[in-house]
Amino acid sequence: MRLLPRSLFARMVLILLGGLMAAQLLSFAIHWQERGEFIMRAMGTRSAQRIADIVTLLDSIAAADRARIVSVLDSPRLRISLDEPPLLPVTDDDAGKAEQAEQYAAVLQRALGENYPLVVNVTDARPWGGPGPGYGMGPGMMGGPGRWGTDAGAPGQSGPGAFGPGMRRHAGISFIVQARLQDGTLVTFNSRQSSEAVNWPYRLLLSLLVLLAAVFAVTLVAVRWVTRPLKTLAEAAQGLGEDINRPPLAEHGPLEVRGAARAFNTMQKKLVKFIADRTRIFAAMSHDLKTPITRLRLRAEMLDDAELRAKFEKDLLEMEAMVGAALDFMRGLDSQESAQPIDVMALLESLQADAREVGGQVEIEGAARVPYRGHPQTLKRCLGNLIDNAVKYGNSATIIVEDAAERLRICVRDAGPGIPEAALERVFEPFHRLEGSRNRSTGGTGLGLTIARSIAQAHGGELVLRNRPEGGLEAVLTLPRTIS
Repeated sequence: MRLLPRSLFARMVLILLGGLMAAQLLSFAIHWQERGEFIMRAMGTRSAQRIADIVTLLDSIAAADRARIVSVLDSPRLRISLDEPPLLPVTDDDAGKAEQAEQYAAVLQRALGENYPLVVNVTDARPWGGPGPGYGMGPGMMGGPGRWGTDAGAPGQSGPGAFGPGMRRHAGISFIVQARLQDGTLVTFNSRQSSEAVNWPYRLLLSLLVLLAAVFAVTLVAVRWVTRPLKTLAEAAQGLGEDINRPPLAEHGPLEVRGAARAFNTMQKKLVKFIADRTRIFAAMSHDLKTPITRLRLRAEMLDDAELRAKFEKDLLEMEAMVGAALDFMRGLDSQESAQPIDVMALLESLQADAREVGGQVEIEGAARVPYRGHPQTLKRCLGNLIDNAVKYGNSATIIVEDAAERLRICVRDAGPGIPEAALERVFEPFHRLEGSRNRSTGGTGLGLTIARSIAQAHGGELVLRNRPEGGLEAVLTLPRTIS
């Protein structure tokens, strides 16, 4: 998917943090619901206990003193009246409110005992404010505006002035409770349960944010620690293409990491041994071939037939060229030359002068701003092969240097016929030669481009060929600005 990050590190961080945030949101939602229910239950229990205490108090005093006690105990959250008509029992029209009324009545009955008959209703409480003149003091709890049932404020009061200073508006439910005292007096209570339970728990949110930040930091460290060996292994594999004799990987860390490092080091040792053995075989073949070639040359010089002698000498020169090119190829793969800063323009001018000595036309355009760090002799061999091909098969060469902070690009263009598109990659294969002008009669052995690409890859770069629209072939050598 395009939206997913490309690196393993970023993907693991995204998965871990995404799962953590989902778990945090789910736990917060569960906590939020349970917290609201718990607070409402606790508030209902407290109000039920207070109502029970008031009922017990009113039942213990004389009827004449009850109105005075009620006026003292009456408050915006708990309105008390002694002159309300009997309440009707709650109906089943609203199952939720009926269940709440039943639960509240059970709590209240446990606090009062069975001596006081109760009727409990549940209504929606409207926003309300602090007490003031005319604040719900009229009779008739379940009446209209101006009475202290589910309506708040005195008649004619609205807006901010209807609320006491510093009071906040709240919405919630009201438990309308009517208890019958021992002497038959009805005491009616309006207990408002505000919606303060749904206010944001800022401390909990802050704790969750701190926890999320801490886990985020730990996740970054842990994922980086886990993915670092993979990055090290990838860098080692990249470096192996540039220097087969690079130092082996350190075999430490978890068991799987040590196993991977050990397998990589074993592979590197086998590659080094394979290349060294192949180099020794070619060197031995070259040494063994030089002796019979020398004898054949001496015998050819003793031939009386000049035409036959010329044919022998031509074949012997071709054999020597093939042996030398094969050895150059192996030396390019097994170069022990250390990297150092190279004046690229001086190197190109030297190759230009060498080509002009044998009649080649070479022009240089552009410039390298700073020295390039690489292997001087092998890089000279790479560029020399490209320039020789351009001069040999295209009659002239134009070298274009493009320098940038991250890479150096050198293009070698010729004015020759080019090569078929299907053969642009095959010409890099060892001993592969095209028919026509690019054949053995021109002195080619089929290893020049192979050696050039091997050297480019040893520098961490790339060499490609492409036909130019206006005619001719272009060899593009791209070298990175960093090399070990």
